[in-house]
Amino acid sequence: MDTFTLTIIFIAACTVIGAFIKGRTKDSCLKKFSGYPVVLEKKDGKRVWGKFCPENACMELVYDKPYSGPTHTHLETSFIQYKSEYGDIFSLIRYIDRLDAEQMKARAEDLEKAINPGWYSKVSRRTRNVIGTVRDSFTEVINLFIGRLKTATPAGKLLEGQDKYVANIQEQGISAIGMSYEPILEKYIGKKAVLALMRGDKKEEYSGVLEEYTPEFICILDTEYKSPDDKAARRADLVVPRGVGIVRHAGP
Repeated sequence: MDTFTLTIIFIAACTVIGAFIKGRTKDSCLKKFSGYPVVLEKKDGKRVWGKFCPENACMELVYDKPYSGPTHTHLETSFIQYKSEYGDIFSLIRYIDRLDAEQMKARAEDLEKAINPGWYSKVSRRTRNVIGTVRDSFTEVINLFIGRLKTATPAGKLLEGQDKYVANIQEQGISAIGMSYEPILEKYIGKKAVLALMRGDKKEEYSGVLEEYTPEFICILDTEYKSPDDKAARRADLVVPRGVGIVRHAGP
């Protein structure tokens, strides 16, 4: 097989691998609510209900049954919020009183894992945090390995001139593994924390268990949440964008 053909195959393989990694990578906070009934609360006050289905480039809320609004001439079965529109999100709410028995059990297990993680969860998280901390150094190590592969093996010649494709796979892979690491938040994972939200010019604070954080979102469990549409506070779990909420205090 000639070099040109091998190069085409290599580029195609890199494209497929990169697309696969990117397509499989989902925000860790959003994944916590996958499959649960969730309310999407937007900054303009609009609220959407449905089973939550997060993807890499969007989130979808699937309705229990087809819906037609007062001004619609058609039926709708879901609502899609694209990643470019995530800035419009105020919160994602998982109300506890809307969960069925199976969902309640799964949620209780997640809460217990957050508070008392097993050895596998601890090792996985520590590994992820190490990679996040030494991300640049980790990339340098991979580059050195690939450089050595180019000069020391016959197959390595195929990598020559394909740096941008190799770099794309590296970036996608490290992004999927490395995630985000913030020491001040890390020590409160599984512990009580106070989440401060800004609703317009008004600040709201909610105490709950910090389950997860990513560069885009924060997930807090077991709080008493009250939206403008709620007559009283309801027990709920929240995922909020980092631009809306921050962990302001440690809890008791």
